[in-house]
Amino acid sequence: MSTHTAEPVKPVDAQQSSRMAPSLETPVDIGGCALRNRLYRAPLLECAGNGPAAVDTLIADLEPAAAAGAGLVCQGATIVRGPGGCAAPNMTYVDDPAFVDELSRLTDAIHAHGAAIAIQLEHGGLRSLETWHRGSRRDHPDRQQLAVSRPPWPLRLADRLGLLSYDPHVLSTDEVYELAADFGRSAKWATDAGYDIVHIAGANMGIVHQFCSPFYNRRDDEFGDGGRFLELLAAEIRQRCGDVPLMTKVPADSATPRGIGPRLTEADTVALCERLDAAGFDAIVPVTGSVIWDMSIIKGAFPGRAWRDERFTAGYDAAFGGPLRRRLAAAATWLDSRLYEFEPAWNSGLCRRVRERVDVPVLAEGGIRTRGQIDELLGSDCDLVGLGRPFYAEPRLPARLLEADPEVAVVCENCNNCTVPQAAGEPGVCRTPAVLAKAGRLRKAGAYDRPASAEPRIDSVDESTAESVDDGV
Repeated sequence: MSTHTAEPVKPVDAQQSSRMAPSLETPVDIGGCALRNRLYRAPLLECAGNGPAAVDTLIADLEPAAAAGAGLVCQGATIVRGPGGCAAPNMTYVDDPAFVDELSRLTDAIHAHGAAIAIQLEHGGLRSLETWHRGSRRDHPDRQQLAVSRPPWPLRLADRLGLLSYDPHVLSTDEVYELAADFGRSAKWATDAGYDIVHIAGANMGIVHQFCSPFYNRRDDEFGDGGRFLELLAAEIRQRCGDVPLMTKVPADSATPRGIGPRLTEADTVALCERLDAAGFDAIVPVTGSVIWDMSIIKGAFPGRAWRDERFTAGYDAAFGGPLRRRLAAAATWLDSRLYEFEPAWNSGLCRRVRERVDVPVLAEGGIRTRGQIDELLGSDCDLVGLGRPFYAEPRLPARLLEADPEVAVVCENCNNCTVPQAAGEPGVCRTPAVLAKAGRLRKAGAYDRPASAEPRIDSVDESTAESVDDGV
């Protein structure tokens, strides 16, 4: 088991509520885990798999953010039960305690820089590879998707048209409890390996989202209540892990195209967040999105460069089922890019509504690109700020954002050329020459070097000195 020792945080007057416009550099507490600041690396697809190099790949991906000053580093979605359940190729399974124990090398590497680390637990359910990846369906013809209910009519129609492939297994009540136990077991192994926070992947059309949303959930047992599964997960993880800090994404289906429904409204999401606060979650990440696979969660430009890159053509053909289907997928992505243009800080409004109703920290992510935006969000819309895709171009991004001028902005151009190749099993990295050139110039200028005074002193943390955000509004 790894022991977390991080750099000491400055004492905070208990009367100085974090709701009074904290700065990015102000320490904060999540469920007893003291964070040195309010900047975190949001969960991303690492595509590390479970092979011999998996842990080293994760260290290479995640350690730079910790070394550059991030208060929290979130490992991207990991799958609690196999086989199946992965939403993309080469995701990491955490259903084997021996492998999870090896991840202590990763947690030790993050802790050595004074940062905390969260593991995000996931199962894809109807969003699994078996649904959309033609090669996976061919290689595993008997593999079923776990389903909350029978797939809704738009997905059944897509299946009949040959666009998707469904062979769902609808979970019985007892099987829902066993799935929750899988989350609990993985959480226990992870915390034993040194992870500081357990993060439930509650959005982006994974199975937890499917339980929450009336689009997917038409059950007639206790789990027909959209928030019941998340409450069960909290109880299961608490029983196995004690008072480990627990957080989750909470979806609002507000970006779903018209004519597809029913959906989880933003008002529904606010009410659900209140329930989760009462159920013992220590932090909440409200996000807007859709109930179908589109660009609502990665708003931005059409990734034309990535679709044209011949290095990935074979992988796209394997994923989508040949050249014609690849072109259709590219056309659908182009249409999505027209519907979901980039919007700065697109989850901020929902975060503000939730923050007004809960007593735990609210985390904002999605389209946050400048230090000035961060300063505007903190204390009004959220308590912590996370960035995702910009880390693909700038792994040491926190060094530029912390103690920075409001004009400082990420080099990411929201082109999405980093995301599409992941359908072909490629790692998430920036592939846009102009962006990489900007990052290269900044690197040569020393922009990613932290001053010696910012390097952590490895001492114990007195959690009582970390500013808490449990006082409400």
